[in-house]
Amino acid sequence: MTRTSRSFRTASLAAVAALGLLATATACGGDDSSDAASDGKPVTLTYWTWTLGAKSTVDEFNRTHKDIKVKFTEIPGGTEGYSKLANAVKADNAPDVATIEYQMVPEFASQGNLIDLTKYAGETVKSKFPESVQSLVTFGGKTWTVPYDVAPQLYYYRTDLFKKYGIEVPKTWDEFKTAAERVKKQDKNVRLASMPKSDPALLAALSWQAGGKWFATEGDAWKPGVNDAATKKVAAYWDGLVDDGLVQSFAGWSPEEAKARTDGKTLSFLGASWSAGGMKTSMPDLAGKWAAAPIPNWGTAASGNYGGTSYGVLKGSDQAEAAAEFITWLTTNKAGVEARLADLESPSSALPANPEMREVAADRFDTAYLKGQDLYALASEQVDTIVPGWTWGPNQMDVYTAVQDTTAKSGFTAGVEAGQQKAESGIQDRGLKLAK
Repeated sequence: MTRTSRSFRTASLAAVAALGLLATATACGGDDSSDAASDGKPVTLTYWTWTLGAKSTVDEFNRTHKDIKVKFTEIPGGTEGYSKLANAVKADNAPDVATIEYQMVPEFASQGNLIDLTKYAGETVKSKFPESVQSLVTFGGKTWTVPYDVAPQLYYYRTDLFKKYGIEVPKTWDEFKTAAERVKKQDKNVRLASMPKSDPALLAALSWQAGGKWFATEGDAWKPGVNDAATKKVAAYWDGLVDDGLVQSFAGWSPEEAKARTDGKTLSFLGASWSAGGMKTSMPDLAGKWAAAPIPNWGTAASGNYGGTSYGVLKGSDQAEAAAEFITWLTTNKAGVEARLADLESPSSALPANPEMREVAADRFDTAYLKGQDLYALASEQVDTIVPGWTWGPNQMDVYTAVQDTTAKSGFTAGVEAGQQKAESGIQDRGLKLAK
């Protein structure tokens, strides 16, 4: 993971100046919260997330802790979930703890939605996580969230059906297209994969892998590149596959997408380490028929980060110290990691960002579904292929929404153009500088 550390740190520190992060967050975020349990009763925390394994994790924490109790609420993932969190902060009824993906940390911090966790968890982040991951949650000398996992892309495929159709696992995107053509030629009702138009995070990860940089900074100004050359190449590639009928475009995580995989109408999909947990519950009858491989590339081994989560304490919480204790347990305690993977109803397969916890996770993950394949070893290897130099923007949620809405109507190329326009206008609307 050392390969990415310097670039992530440089990008993050540069972003601080352009974001105006310190002034905004200090004024709005607050960091003087104190826990209130003077009546001798346990501190009660509220916790919102969409992540798999959350319920079993909370149950185990509550079973083993007397002074802090956690109430868990499941919320949607993606833009809908972040809108819900932002609106809750505005309405002064936000949860104490919430899951914040790395791409949303700068935006949530700069808008004053997060409490500065430096004095509660800064040392934990500094001592327990690689520098490359620290820099995703620490800006301007302040720690805003605590990392949980890292999410290099992976490629999942049906071993039995690849054999049936005589397909080798594609190592490049050219080979992927050739395989897609071969599948369609053999069976007009079957496709190699589906590329959802409703998942801008996946498009971002694919652009990242190709060398794109959706945001950069020049001094104290932002320079958006949502429609840069690498991203346009990726968008055009997928537009071509969709237009030629070589891949499906089911909505991500939809019943239609799940049914096509279950019925053998979709032979593979683009995911990350966290995808495997959901497969066990959504496709239980296909145990032993799936395998994972590195994501196809453009000629050189590379990956983008597809998600990756951290935990933050939201503005309005008066229990930051207790919240930080819960978060530390979630991210660095063996029992916390084991509990997350032990949830049989919604099992997690996230790759912990804390290297010490990866062996714990690997030991707990049931490898039978992937026929004994060591998913954690593969995912850990792919961390080193994440392309350095990516920076998340100050209005990421709005950019995602613009990309998603336009892609659904007019395709990926139009989507990235809409994302670029929203990035430019959003930066100016927030009073930030736009690089010329």
